Amino acid sequence: MDAAFSVESIYAELRGRAPETQMAPRLEAMRLAMDFLGDPAHSAPVIQITGTNGKTSTARLVERLLMAHDLRPGRYTSPHLERVNERICVDGEPVDDATFVRVWDEIRPYLEMVDRQLGEQGEVPLTEFEAMTALAFAVFADAPVDIMVLEVGLGGEWDATNVSDAQVSVVTPIDLDHTDMLGDTVEEIAAEKAGIIAQGGFLVSAAQRPSVAEVLLDRARREEAEFRFEGVEFGVTERIPGVGGQVITIQGLAGRYPEVALPLFGEHQAENASLAVAAVEALLGGGEKELSIDLIRTAFEEATSPGRLETVRTAPVVVLDAAHNPHGMRASAAAVRESFDVRQLNIVVGILRDKDALGILEVMREQYAESTEFETRLYVTASTSPRAIPAQELADLALTAGFDDDAVEVHERIDDASVAAISDAAAREELDAAVLITGSITVVGEARVLLGQ
Repeated sequence: MDAAFSVESIYAELRGRAPETQMAPRLEAMRLAMDFLGDPAHSAPVIQITGTNGKTSTARLVERLLMAHDLRPGRYTSPHLERVNERICVDGEPVDDATFVRVWDEIRPYLEMVDRQLGEQGEVPLTEFEAMTALAFAVFADAPVDIMVLEVGLGGEWDATNVSDAQVSVVTPIDLDHTDMLGDTVEEIAAEKAGIIAQGGFLVSAAQRPSVAEVLLDRARREEAEFRFEGVEFGVTERIPGVGGQVITIQGLAGRYPEVALPLFGEHQAENASLAVAAVEALLGGGEKELSIDLIRTAFEEATSPGRLETVRTAPVVVLDAAHNPHGMRASAAAVRESFDVRQLNIVVGILRDKDALGILEVMREQYAESTEFETRLYVTASTSPRAIPAQELADLALTAGFDDDAVEVHERIDDASVAAISDAAAREELDAAVLITGSITVVGEARVLLGQ
């Protein structure tokens, strides 16, 4: 059977399992799965990453640094943009179709036994994310990898990835998101995410609001874990935006790393880079051994972050960004305004129903529509996800958020919205327009396929 077809069949099978929203928080099911599989979650040291935004970009930067040090990383992130293989990477590349299929076929009988045992206990069988995480652990053990870089799927304490014990726990900025499951306040959300801090481990955190930092500190002290915070022990000390990215200087835990070229846009990506450096310093030398500046420069000059302020076309410029909550949209907007010199910005936007759509649109109106730097036009649409807010409903929310009615177009399909936005930008004789496609990972993923990436 064709391996690519088999991968899609396996993903359909996984999608048939329950989503995380249909079960109570638990780790017992993953522990049971690990027992049946020979505990691949402990087959290599772990850098685990949680937070509200920036997790995937930070994971990719950590991966590049590890590879520059001749280590073989296994990276697990979610969701994917185009193909499910993207979630499980070895040596910086998505696991090939044949390996994906072979390892799944090897572990499927054991996961079915786990399902039966859970059913006998009155529990929900392994969820989609639990089964996918088990597959990732099995792939990494099979490779084998030297280090596992694990992005938390949701929260931290009860996330399926937390069946491992992280040597280094990385926390990106925490803000409100998934409040229906994680809590109504940033402090409650921080308490859930702090659950990845392992006994005797090492916490590396982005700069946080004081109440959030206190939650993380309390957990670190309780677990007798070392802790370092951006803005206190490490961070970006200099940053020069430029064509194609930026040049940054990082004060790490053990050394200073000047004039590092980073081909990613935005202050938030510079902060992600400093987090990645501190995390690798913590792993390789307990935060006391300076890294080679040449290896850092080599690692970051090859860094990519698909779907995160990714320029996919020029003349006119078309940028994809997967910001899907108000905090992420604010960071994205700051980067767009800093990095792209345009007079008109056409925004294609689609948002999922479980997100704070009104909050996202209010940030867009504040950062874009009210800007004196450029004119803004909104092309409201919806991805093919069943969770997508219908285009007309989202347009009504845009008006509620304060967008002018004559600046909003409704397109039911992403391809129609993208063509309209790009055609309008290309028609400007001044060649001073750009297109931003944003609002959800599903929108960006579908647009990426349409634009031939």
